Amino acid sequence: MTRSTTTTLSRIHHFIDGGETAGSGDITRPVYNPATGKVTGELSLANRADLDATVSAARKAAETWGNISLARRTAVLFKFRELVAAHVDDLAALITAEHGKVLSDAKGEIGRGLEVIEYACGVPTLLKGDYSDQVSTGIDVFSFREPLGVVAGITPFNFPVMVPLWMAPMAIATGNAFILKPSERDPSPSLLLARLWKEAGLPDGVFQVLHGGKETVEGLLTHPDVDGISFVGSTPIAQYVHETATKHGKRVQALGGAKNHAIILPDADLDNAADHLAAAAFGSAGQRCMAISVAVAVGDAADALVAKVRERAEAVQVSNGTEPGADMGPVITPASKERIVKIVSEAEAAGAAVVVDGRELVVPGHEEGFWVGPTVIDHVTTGMRAYTEEIFGPVLVVVRVDTLEDGISLINANPYGNGTAIFTASGAAARKFQRSVDVGMIGINVPLPVPVAYHSFGGWKASLFGDKHIYGPEGVSFYTRGKVITSRWPEAKDASGASYNFPSN
Repeated sequence: MTRSTTTTLSRIHHFIDGGETAGSGDITRPVYNPATGKVTGELSLANRADLDATVSAARKAAETWGNISLARRTAVLFKFRELVAAHVDDLAALITAEHGKVLSDAKGEIGRGLEVIEYACGVPTLLKGDYSDQVSTGIDVFSFREPLGVVAGITPFNFPVMVPLWMAPMAIATGNAFILKPSERDPSPSLLLARLWKEAGLPDGVFQVLHGGKETVEGLLTHPDVDGISFVGSTPIAQYVHETATKHGKRVQALGGAKNHAIILPDADLDNAADHLAAAAFGSAGQRCMAISVAVAVGDAADALVAKVRERAEAVQVSNGTEPGADMGPVITPASKERIVKIVSEAEAAGAAVVVDGRELVVPGHEEGFWVGPTVIDHVTTGMRAYTEEIFGPVLVVVRVDTLEDGISLINANPYGNGTAIFTASGAAARKFQRSVDVGMIGINVPLPVPVAYHSFGGWKASLFGDKHIYGPEGVSFYTRGKVITSRWPEAKDASGASYNFPSN
């Protein structure tokens, strides 16, 4: 972090209580274009006064918004959906400029976010309660769900639109005020979302954007007026978020890291498998929590599969995400590039075979960009860091096993349980796989098993802390709490007759 000394860069502000503001903090952080390596903006970071002002505005807004009719809430959501759809190109351009992913990929993440908005538009049905008539003589019981109040979303750099849209529409539809703390690396899309919420008619304070680092996160986790926290990021931070926020009485869903395996059986269509493995490993430069980073080649499938994946990897067009025909852009920071290169080099030194090497990639005209090309490493063992750690880069490691059972054991021994896949022509093998792996999201001949909006997203083991997955039915449950009413309206002649015994009929 540095103190601001330049006036030539665009200043990226917070969005607090209905408008953009630099806040009262005087610390800024540079924002880069990863494809060029150049600083493109200067991000204002919040101080404690900014945090308190944001939470105070959210608390005030929540008191009103939570009591607004479902008809009025859904009118805002439908309008917001129209506005996001109309600004896909604008949002995608901001994503590509600060994240680096290609425009088509950026538009894809917005599309998945739109699906969640559409699901949230159905909130009147999603919030329907239950009613039981005459449970005891003259007594009825009914239940409904109320909003938590003020909730915050702490989101990662890799999906600067989609992940906030996994959270905010569900939180707002269910009656909460939502504070977004986006990644400092690509903050601009969040401000456009804020402007679109306001244009849709959302009252001031219901959706706010607060930029900051560790101090801001810590403030949200411990602030007494914040009722819930949604987080997506690395496993160590997810665990810390869960422990800290729950200790301070908050409801928490914290999604962590992943090491996603895809098993490829000899009976699979290897061309189809190779196509999907390459897309799942190298799309978005591998910076996805659902990226396939481990190909588990079973028996005779290995040699042919590696040869086919090599062809696909070498054909990937790596360039600035705005270039026509680009398949993959840069990684997010120089530090990320350095770490990826180091992990690949360590695996090679330990005996793995680097089949496709992206460590020295240079993109002409963008020599200062943060480039790592598609990389394939064969004969990786489970003791190598290339296997044990989430690389978060365009690297596919190949582990060879003899049987499907060996592959299942490999997956179940891994500490992560986010996503996995199998490529096979055998229904029996697929069914055995889906029932045997300890993983939350499974693809069968599908490499990125991200559930549609009306199911919920989330893994197992070290990939999730908390008991609620994100969006879908579990998202509704997370952002609300149940209330049960036992009601008796006796006629005057029957009003007496209280008993010291527990009533049962």
